[in-house]
Amino acid sequence: MEHAVPFEVRPWRTAAILATGLAALELLALIVAGTVLLGRSVVGHGAQAATKPASSRPAPAKQAPQAVLPRAKTRVVVLNGNGQAGAAAAEAAAIRARGYKISAVGNAPRSSQGPTLVMYRPGFAAPAHRLARDTGISTVGALDGLKASSLGRAQLVIVLGSK
Repeated sequence: MEHAVPFEVRPWRTAAILATGLAALELLALIVAGTVLLGRSVVGHGAQAATKPASSRPAPAKQAPQAVLPRAKTRVVVLNGNGQAGAAAAEAAAIRARGYKISAVGNAPRSSQGPTLVMYRPGFAAPAHRLARDTGISTVGALDGLKASSLGRAQLVIVLGSK
């Protein structure tokens, strides 16, 4: 005995398969078009950069020499990093006698076994070197280990070391 299963034609299934195939072709076309367009853009910029002579590139801008801040307007923080009581106050008095403004005197966040040094905020290297020359300090550098916000309005810091 044959049991025939009626074969139903489902039009939605055929439509779904056709829509999926069409979407796949559109995706492939978009990928190819994107690759071609981006490829041209990248190749064009690379070729342009390669053919451009080095001399036509702009030279880095040189900073104009800054006028050195007068001693009376240069604010200094003096920090004791050597552990000797009163060392920062004595150094602050000597610096004040040279015409600098003392913003604060205190202890360094950690003791220093190294030399006494002058540190400066960005843009105040010239006043820092002048202060170092005035005080006989040989080590000058940008702020290191101190936050600029902890200086208040001071531009320079002297950290007294043990040497």
